[in-house]
Amino acid sequence: MSGTRYLEIAEQLSAELAECARGTRVASEAEIARRFGVGRAAARAAVQELERRFVVRRTQGSGTFVNRRIDYVISRSVPPSWSTTISAAGATPRALVKSVRTMPLPADLADRFERPAGSPVHEVVREFYIDDLLASWTHEWIPVEEVPDLDLALHAVDSVDLVLRQMVRVRPMRAWCRVSIDVPPAEVLRALRMESSLPAWLVESVSRDEAAGNVLMCSRTWTRADAVRVVVELDERAVGDEAGGPLGTATPQQTNTP
Repeated sequence: MSGTRYLEIAEQLSAELAECARGTRVASEAEIARRFGVGRAAARAAVQELERRFVVRRTQGSGTFVNRRIDYVISRSVPPSWSTTISAAGATPRALVKSVRTMPLPADLADRFERPAGSPVHEVVREFYIDDLLASWTHEWIPVEEVPDLDLALHAVDSVDLVLRQMVRVRPMRAWCRVSIDVPPAEVLRALRMESSLPAWLVESVSRDEAAGNVLMCSRTWTRADAVRVVVELDERAVGDEAGGPLGTATPQQTNTP
């Protein structure tokens, strides 16, 4: 048998699974081996290839299922809101607040916040879902002076963006962003229920008030690479702002997005 037979099997299965709905159960390795007349090793290699291409997603103890990634667009013309971005991509978003606490501003965030280290900030930890798939784990820091009662507000609504718009009457916009892909630390892997060998997107960003230019929030988000494809758009507005607007020094940085 050719050493690339598993690639031929993966190609055929990929074409067939493209016609299936997200979440459709995929044939087992034993079934694939019988269908194509190959050994279990070749069938396993074919499924692993499909997983590398994000065509399928394997869930320990449950099986292998058809996967569909969505585009997560980062742009200065798109509000820095999980719900807004996921809804625009045609999926159903959900957020779950895990914790809210007041703490001193960490030193490594002081420059981004344009505030002294130790200034009081809220730290919000949230889980984000796409069509009931746990997709992201995020830490957000918001100055206490901006929203003194953020913990109470998040009992009523789980959207920080909505709280800022409705309670503080500001318009958050993403002013700075850095995107990378790496294997998350152990605590994030556990939180996202991921295997240690799988990489994830890391999106770090700063959001400012569109009118006043003051920093409203810093965030650090890990997102499953099998759930989204991060798309960074550099629009003309970012170029114009460099001429001296309040957001002039913060333009998104783009990385290769497989």
